[in-house]
Amino acid sequence: MSRGSFRSSLFRDVRVMKLFCPRRCLLHCKSEHDTKRFVTENTEVVRGQSLTPEISLRLFTAKCRFWTERPELWPFPEPFWAIYWPGGQALARYLLNNPEVSRGKRVLDLGCGCGASAIAAKLSGAAHVVANDIDPVAVIATQMNCELNGLEPLPCVTDNMIHSEPENWDLILLGDMFYDENLADCLHKWLHTSIKIHGTRVLIGDPGRAQFESHAIKKLLHKQAQFELPDSVKKENYGLTSSTVWLYRPG
Repeated sequence: MSRGSFRSSLFRDVRVMKLFCPRRCLLHCKSEHDTKRFVTENTEVVRGQSLTPEISLRLFTAKCRFWTERPELWPFPEPFWAIYWPGGQALARYLLNNPEVSRGKRVLDLGCGCGASAIAAKLSGAAHVVANDIDPVAVIATQMNCELNGLEPLPCVTDNMIHSEPENWDLILLGDMFYDENLADCLHKWLHTSIKIHGTRVLIGDPGRAQFESHAIKKLLHKQAQFELPDSVKKENYGLTSSTVWLYRPG
């Protein structure tokens, strides 16, 4: 990654987002305690400026050191967990508006990032919620965000679940996961298997990214809700104006 604005580099190419980031060692943090301290010192608690102002999250803002710091000084994989992506915002908003969707359910937030969708599901009464992200820092950040919202830390796993046998989930949530064609193909196959075996309900949040709009999976989706993005979110996401929640229902 080149020198310059670290935050800008995160948005330069969304194709390298969450699941394709290398799961490498935490170079300068030797313990969970050290990682939590690093996250605390390098993020800001944000409540508002999103579709879910009732959820507090630790995110990158202009007040944070690494907003403009040289990116090579960052000791972890790229911090996609420190950004509240618009697909995740729509998904969390939909769950909060419709608590019956997750109430009493076993829920998986796949590629959880900051954990907002998992938090929204738990706040809406889900019986059991698991957050999944292959970045171990995202897992720690998600648990910290749970505590910010008055929740016990949710169980989190760092396995690449789309290469495993699907478990018996009532509901799977995916926010901003269709950013790469190969990943979209893998997700399509894995989700179809989960639905076929377990009858799982699958909800996808996406703001209309090209890799999602052009993929064959789009023909199998049914719109559940669409949300206009706040102005600050539009600005940060290069002109995306809205974000949609889709139900994945293959024939």
